[in-house]
Amino acid sequence: MISDPDFPHLTPENHKVTSPVDPLYNCIAWVSGDTANWWQPGVNWPKPADPSDCGIEDLVGAFTSLGFVTCADGSLEPGFERIVLFEAGAFYTHAARQLTNGKWSSKLGRCEDIEHDRRRILRTAYTAR
Repeated sequence: MISDPDFPHLTPENHKVTSPVDPLYNCIAWVSGDTANWWQPGVNWPKPADPSDCGIEDLVGAFTSLGFVTCADGSLEPGFERIVLFEAGAFYTHAARQLTNGKWSSKLGRCEDIEHDRRRILRTAYTAR
């Protein structure tokens, strides 16, 4: 289990670690399927962006450019890849993707990937889009 103040709601009961620590990629890269690069605007991003483009709408635009569209909810739907984007205030904070078993997969910053049941265990300040 991760012991990190950024993820105070993680307990051994609500998640499991699915990969070792890897500082090469972050949650945004993980959700996009890229485990070889750290994704951030102006560095590695699917469309041209200024390094200061850190708003939730910038993240939505990045995933829209990859072919994602807004869906009604995070219900499991075979044949579709679901992601959830998180924000705090005006800034994006995290992204997770849904697995075929209905659980969610997240990359915790420079740390491990985890599998978890609920979207909201990562931080109560996050708001799912």
